[in-house]
Amino acid sequence: MRWNEGIKLSYIEQLRKKIGHDEYIGVGAGIFIYKDRNVLLQKRKDNGCWSMHAGGLEIGETVEEAAKRELLEETGLTANTLCLLDVFSGEEMRYTYPNGDKVSIVQIIYTCNDFSGEITREQEEVSDLKWFDINEIPDNISPPDKKAFDSFIYFMNSKKSQPN
Repeated sequence: MRWNEGIKLSYIEQLRKKIGHDEYIGVGAGIFIYKDRNVLLQKRKDNGCWSMHAGGLEIGETVEEAAKRELLEETGLTANTLCLLDVFSGEEMRYTYPNGDKVSIVQIIYTCNDFSGEITREQEEVSDLKWFDINEIPDNISPPDKKAFDSFIYFMNSKKSQPN
């Protein structure tokens, strides 16, 4: 949640006021929302790339709470049951955002096909929300999310070969 004009800033906004664009280790949580063989992705306004629904943890928040909060804020959807996909970290997770902010990301990503609500796009950070067939994922994936996408596609393709 973003607060403006003297009201409480998010943890990341507070941290950036102190460290500027310097690199820090950021812990993020996110969710791939899917139904059948389709996944709901968002196009980020900051870099123009497609991504799952994710963001940084706030102080005192569990990883699951952060993932669910980000999904709700960005899409209007409520995640009910989460399944851990994987944890991503390392050199490939270092990123410099278009505004110059540097981060080394530790990303905890879930999958979810048990969700509810009406899709409502968050206007400030998300330029588009769109369902994609798992075989038609766009090429312009946000760079720090590529490892998670590879893992999610593998997960979905392995589900296809399993009996119902």
